[in-house]
Amino acid sequence: EPPGPGAFDLGAQSGRWVAFQERHRLSCEEAARLLLDAYEYRGLVKHTGGCHCGAIRFEVWASADLHVFNCNCSICTKKQNRHFIVPASRFKLLKGADNLTTYTFNTHCAQHTFCKTCGVQSFYTPRSNPDGYGIAPHCLDDGTVQSIVTEDINGKEWEKAVKEHKTIRDMSKP
Repeated sequence: EPPGPGAFDLGAQSGRWVAFQERHRLSCEEAARLLLDAYEYRGLVKHTGGCHCGAIRFEVWASADLHVFNCNCSICTKKQNRHFIVPASRFKLLKGADNLTTYTFNTHCAQHTFCKTCGVQSFYTPRSNPDGYGIAPHCLDDGTVQSIVTEDINGKEWEKAVKEHKTIRDMSKP
């Protein structure tokens, strides 16, 4: 009998598939996601993190070696906001959407999201990459970051700095 809608015939691999699911105690969907993530995000690691109180939790696929921006614009200076940029497709909010609030100013392009309970900004949507996320490396759980290289960005002259930067706008592209 042919497989139903959404199902597929694994042929000779059926036994391996079932054994893999059982060995790792995964549902079919969880096993498929694990394997797809491993294939699609080769060379990247899954980092998890969140705010101080735990109301906000997320996962992000990025290098174990992070390239972090240290911006001197008015808000980044006040918040000591250091971040690395990823495409939206590599970020997933696991919990806390209802506990996030957003602050904007000036062009209102950057979406500065933070936890309503503890006030920590663990990620935001940067003006330079409105199709991605800026992730605060200090909000990642221990164990997945190998190294951090920090680059200063002159956010006081934002337009000039972004125009002159060779790669920042492409960092949110998959």
